Amino acid sequence: MNPRLDTLQPYPFEKLRALLASGGTAPTGLRPINLSIGEPKHAAPQCVKEALVHSLDGLSVYPPTKGDPALRKAISRWIARRYDIAEPDPETQVLPALGSREALFAFAQVVLDPTARGEIVVCPNPFYQIYEGAALLAGATPHYVNSDPARNFRCDWASVDAAVWARTRLLFVCSPGNPAGNVMSLDDWKLLFDLSDQHGFVIASDECYSEIYLDESTPPLGGLQAASLLGRPDFRRLVSFSSLSKRSNVPGMRSGFVAGDASLLARFLLYRTYHGSAMSPIVSAASIAAWEDEAHVIDNRRQYREKFDAVLPILQPVLDVQRPDASFYLWARTPGPDPEFVRDLLARTAVTTLPGSYVGRSVQGVNPGENRIRIALVAPLADCVEAATRIAGFVRERKS
Repeated sequence: MNPRLDTLQPYPFEKLRALLASGGTAPTGLRPINLSIGEPKHAAPQCVKEALVHSLDGLSVYPPTKGDPALRKAISRWIARRYDIAEPDPETQVLPALGSREALFAFAQVVLDPTARGEIVVCPNPFYQIYEGAALLAGATPHYVNSDPARNFRCDWASVDAAVWARTRLLFVCSPGNPAGNVMSLDDWKLLFDLSDQHGFVIASDECYSEIYLDESTPPLGGLQAASLLGRPDFRRLVSFSSLSKRSNVPGMRSGFVAGDASLLARFLLYRTYHGSAMSPIVSAASIAAWEDEAHVIDNRRQYREKFDAVLPILQPVLDVQRPDASFYLWARTPGPDPEFVRDLLARTAVTTLPGSYVGRSVQGVNPGENRIRIALVAPLADCVEAATRIAGFVRERKS
């Protein structure tokens, strides 16, 4: 057996199940509302459903590892429209992926040298646990950079010691961020590009929440866009990861893409030839329909804005919680230990959230997720309002 499997920590939702089994049973008589997991509940777009139905002949065809050329072209066109940049080359700078999760994990196995000693993977803290698992299973050591509430929960990348950067082979960034919904600035990107040029590490930019933003006039800056603005049209040492799961409410389709540095994608394609992760022609056809339609995405954002507008006035009088720049999460401070808060909240109100400490790690004695909860506003509007009302009542009762 691979001994590195023993280095993996339990997944946050595995820890949550164990926590709730220890005394967080929901009360009878109240309808459960689960806001713990970021699984979109809005309807999948009709154009995607129709494309799936009309593409069933694809069941009889082996899919190409490189992906359908028409899909790669559709993704390239979408990137150009969304970020107002030149179209990436669909032949060399774009690869379809089975969702961003699969691609993020696999990409680390390509970039990192399993025979080397002392390689470091830098990632934000809190973070998506795939970053940590990918690093550990590739034989590298994760280095966590705490988010800073004073910086709108952005990481202070300049605080990382030069000796750490010298051993870094891969940097994971997430913008918009999970769980706080913060967005990296152009200055953030310039600093990271400069550090990458100096030390030679690769940047993996997780952008799966890029289309869930709250100000329609200010879409979040993307990594490829930042590179273009800063005179790096070849996207050297940069690969961006995106997905239809959140953008188009199709997490079950497992469809996304990677785009960026052609030399990195060539090695990634070689890996995927053996990895067996080609996208079905049926999913490819549905993905083309999704990437080529923006109407459903605009409506999706409208629905999330309505939830934030309805829920925040209920929660802000009792909790320290702010509207994020993007994503569908609230990152709220709790009056006391977050696991205890989540356990007792379920027991009293039948509402499930996620302890913030479960998505972070302690660095120098500080876990930046401690005494916070992540609330995923994925349920229908009425359910989100009802959940917020129950949470507010629970907090008031707890303080009295």
